[in-house]
Amino acid sequence: MNFLNEITHRYPDAISFAPGRPYDGFFRTEDIFTYLRRYLDHLEEGGASPEQVRSALFQYGPTSGQIRELIADSLRKDENIDVAPESVVVTVGCQEAMFLAVRALISGPDDALLVSSPCYVGITGAARLLDVEVTAVEEDDDGFDPARLEAALRAERARGRRPRAFYVIPDHSNPSGRTMPLSARRELLDLARREDLLILEDTPYRMVSPGRQLPTLKALDRDRRVVHLGSYSKTLFPGARVGFAVADQSVVDDAGRTGLLADELTKIKSMVTVNTSPVSQAVAAGMLLSADGRTSELNTRAAAYYGDAMRVTLRELERGFPEDERARLGVRWNEPAGGFFLAAQVPFRADNAALTRSAEEFGVIWTPMSYFYPQGGGDHEIRLSVSYLTHQEIADGIERLTHFVKAQTA
Repeated sequence: MNFLNEITHRYPDAISFAPGRPYDGFFRTEDIFTYLRRYLDHLEEGGASPEQVRSALFQYGPTSGQIRELIADSLRKDENIDVAPESVVVTVGCQEAMFLAVRALISGPDDALLVSSPCYVGITGAARLLDVEVTAVEEDDDGFDPARLEAALRAERARGRRPRAFYVIPDHSNPSGRTMPLSARRELLDLARREDLLILEDTPYRMVSPGRQLPTLKALDRDRRVVHLGSYSKTLFPGARVGFAVADQSVVDDAGRTGLLADELTKIKSMVTVNTSPVSQAVAAGMLLSADGRTSELNTRAAAYYGDAMRVTLRELERGFPEDERARLGVRWNEPAGGFFLAAQVPFRADNAALTRSAEEFGVIWTPMSYFYPQGGGDHEIRLSVSYLTHQEIADGIERLTHFVKAQTA
């Protein structure tokens, strides 16, 4: 991330397909105040006194969060995930949710964390900070394969390790853009039940993607095998830094007392961030209330925009690399139905040196996919993010990318 930021700063005129940021055009500064007032009105309508309303903004607030009921209601309406508010922990973005989950589930060097690879660097970064060894389960061109995970579980146990959790983004994943089929979701849940494994499900891109989405793993979960990690960075706005974890699994402590995994995450959070900003929670809550809890309604325009951006990108790639030339050069890409990202194979080493030349001589920035492979790989792949650009910028950027790939290949 430091290198990408440096490249972007050094070449400000380059068109960048690197940042996975929401499109700025949907944000209006005054909306912050509107949503904040909407939440305060909600508190007053619920009988809160002026002193209680004041404390809800100015004081620390509960470590587990003060908008858990609204989040649980939103999950029920948007995702058919029916959980008690007590199983929700409001976090400082989804990154903290990952950190808390890894810390809670991996208690020693014999506990194993597995990740679908290529994978989002946030989970591997959290694991690294906690000195947790990550085992990569490689995807193939068709995406996640439950048989590969089963083989990885056997290999971990043969090493004397105990597989505890498997991290995956099943919908429009970052970085590959792939979506896990419904059949594979059911196989994964069945495997988790048989193998006594928890699944860490990360789902940032569903509500900002066009069309009907497949059910989440958590919505299909009947055995409480899924810890659902949520983010409002894409569906509301990143500056709020509000995420959440749904951890409704039962745990038993050394004294034999039974509680929720969410309670254990809350204990860890109390030693990390203490609590998520009440002001941020208030603005996020106001946005949810404005749409009766349905982030899908808040993102109708955004999902259409991102869907169009993906189609424009794919169209321009087709135009820049006709089929015969594509085969000759060894260039190919996948065609995600949603999300912010797609992955492309290129016939040269897509490393930092190639990226520097791309930015300096051709005015286009992309992300090397090798960053997303925890145990090596992706040396001839690039990630393109389509979310932050206008359609004209996409067209111009793909034209520049086409020239760069052909020059680099020559």
